[in-house]
Amino acid sequence: MDNSFLGSGMKFPLQVNPGTGRFAVSEGNQSVKESVYIILMTNRGERWLLPEFGSSLLDYTFMDTGQTMLTIMANDIRGILMEQEPRISDIDVEIEPTPQRPDCLIVNITYTVSETNTPDNFVFPFYLTNAEGAVTTDDFE
Repeated sequence: MDNSFLGSGMKFPLQVNPGTGRFAVSEGNQSVKESVYIILMTNRGERWLLPEFGSSLLDYTFMDTGQTMLTIMANDIRGILMEQEPRISDIDVEIEPTPQRPDCLIVNITYTVSETNTPDNFVFPFYLTNAEGAVTTDDFE
């Protein structure tokens, strides 16, 4: 199946293709998944030329983990992705606390790649404290 309409771009985080010596490229569904990560982990205003790009996800650090706040956070994530990633639809966000690690929430985002009608998901840990648990790309591969 030809997924060229999903686009391609430099792989995130930046990597060099050892065979060609050029920057590695991500394509198709992987490009969409990396775009979701970049949107969520970029603070609004961080990109000077695109001040509305990104999310306010990091504003939820140190938040109360009551059901109301988790619902507000999930709705915020869903709205941001609907606004900024046109290649996906039917977005659902579920956020669950982790009993073994009270400073971490598991964010599960399910969506449909619009052009292919293919379901996909993106799961990543969101750390409520800024100390030892910075989110890395290793956490969601």
